[in-house]
Amino acid sequence: MKLFYSPGACSVAIHVILEEIGRPHELQLVSLKDQAQFTPEFRAVNPKGKVPVLLRDNGKVLTELTAIAFYLGAAYPEAGLWPADLDDQAETLAFVDYIAGTVHPQGFTRQFRASRFTPNPADEAKVVEQGKELAAGYFKTIDETWKGDTWVMPFGYSIADAALFFVEFWAVKRVGMPVPPRIEAHLKAMLGRPAVQRALAASGMSA
Repeated sequence: MKLFYSPGACSVAIHVILEEIGRPHELQLVSLKDQAQFTPEFRAVNPKGKVPVLLRDNGKVLTELTAIAFYLGAAYPEAGLWPADLDDQAETLAFVDYIAGTVHPQGFTRQFRASRFTPNPADEAKVVEQGKELAAGYFKTIDETWKGDTWVMPFGYSIADAALFFVEFWAVKRVGMPVPPRIEAHLKAMLGRPAVQRALAASGMSA
């Protein structure tokens, strides 16, 4: 398998999952800061122009964080990242989708790419503040609806934890915003996992 990724991007969640399942994989750098996602070469792989992208062993390309996380968790059940119970599966997907579809774009893309949300440069500071407020609210919701113990889901460590990791890492390590104690403890637990450490090191990211 090959993961198309960019350092510091949400693709680190998929990299963590790949490290957790222990399957051979390659990394293909797509530098977002250099606009590499818009090159003809990458567009030929993913016309959506974004990471993560997973090139599977069968030659098929899979896009979207939620779909890739689901595929890896379900395809390699021996890693224990995907539950067997249907209700647990649905709740796990709901959580991952909340991270990828709401927390990421509304809470953090507003902070990192404010120009996407307003045509007026003078309003970008307001967009950033709005992103911080939204992110804080999302973390509060996650904290209040937490169903697991150390890990997000009651059945244990899963793809949901890898999804939460990238936004909590952004919040604490990149933005410096406070998060609820449960989120802070989760980040600490994630940073202690060898798979997470390998994924960060491979991307040149510092914990």
